[in-house]
Amino acid sequence: MSDDSIIRKILKRDRVIAVVGLSDKPHRPSHGVAETMQQAGYRIVPVNPALDGRRVLGERCYASLPAATAALAHDGIAIGMVDVFRKSSEVAAVADDAIAIGAQSLWLQLGVIDEAAAARARAAGLDVVMDRCVLIEHRRLGAG
Repeated sequence: MSDDSIIRKILKRDRVIAVVGLSDKPHRPSHGVAETMQQAGYRIVPVNPALDGRRVLGERCYASLPAATAALAHDGIAIGMVDVFRKSSEVAAVADDAIAIGAQSLWLQLGVIDEAAAARARAAGLDVVMDRCVLIEHRRLGAG
């Protein structure tokens, strides 16, 4: 399957996006990307331990992917995509959490690269996109 085919599949299928590293500051890229994806109809789940319990983009923020998954499960909501706005050095742990929670895709934003973590996620059955912006790809492909 081509990169564009995988990206289209992810954007159509994974309508609940956990944004790891989402900032509450409107000028930060994570905030702008998440806000625009939310306006396009995606459910955004903020994940940032520094903002745990606060609201970002009208949604409760969680300290971790497992905490978000447990809370959302009460409402029958499952995280489809894990979108990572963290340093490449932090991706391994996020990828392991994405695998553990049963996410369907792992998306590493522009400049976020970890080949070993991506390989582990693919081996676990996740679709992986690395070093690309979900918003740019959404606009480019007219997906979702």
